Amino acid sequence: MAQSMSLFREYIGNYIKTKLTYRADFWVEVISDLMFSAMNLIFIFVVFRQTPALGDWSEAEVVFVYGYFMIPYGIFSTFSNLWNFSDRYITKGEMDRILTRPAGSLTQVMLENVDPPSLIGSLVGIGIMIAAWLRLDLPFHWYDPLVLIVMALGSTLVYVGLYTALAAISFFSDAPTGIVPLIYNIQNYGRYPIQIYNRTIRFLLTWLLPFAFVGVYPASFFLVGHGGRAMAWLTPVVGAIVLALGLWVWRSGVKRYRGAGS
Repeated sequence: MAQSMSLFREYIGNYIKTKLTYRADFWVEVISDLMFSAMNLIFIFVVFRQTPALGDWSEAEVVFVYGYFMIPYGIFSTFSNLWNFSDRYITKGEMDRILTRPAGSLTQVMLENVDPPSLIGSLVGIGIMIAAWLRLDLPFHWYDPLVLIVMALGSTLVYVGLYTALAAISFFSDAPTGIVPLIYNIQNYGRYPIQIYNRTIRFLLTWLLPFAFVGVYPASFFLVGHGGRAMAWLTPVVGAIVLALGLWVWRSGVKRYRGAGS
């Protein structure tokens, strides 16, 4: 852990030096992320212009869930940016360089792709949650911030575990699988109430690709009248299990890796 923290400081230092040289790139990235979040939020408002509710969920409640959804997603995107792993590390052979160093391979890959601007999305998500909280007139308890931290960490682990496993699939295939864009689209279902989907999709989003635990289930803990506290408390448990599976797939893939060749 001490070695990882030392490496983290070094990588962050290099990142800051780079962005100080190319400051416009930093702000372009921040603005593009904010615009993407704003479009998703506008989409929710457009939907509720056509219908008064989704199931028994009001507009403010769906916005609250979306605000929560942004928190773990921003943390994940900041510290576990594995989107281009297959192309950069397998196809172009950079994994060979990673494996010649004494630090953990996954730690190095994550630190090389750290993306601090994405953390702004988490701050925006907190702001959206607060606005929806006030609009819904939800009760506030002293333990709510602590619960939010636990839930957000559990949701982040779900992201890290799933996308680590997806990245590790590249070790077993010489060509990009193309599955990451599909999973990325599926994860967006987790920001809406799972009750509006049919039984098959609910099962998929709860137990196979548990994206319901990065949005609606943990967010339901704070909402009144949706009875989601039992499932909400499963969030850190599911996060730990998914992370363990993701790390197992990664280790299995690294053992199988034989280099990029010539």
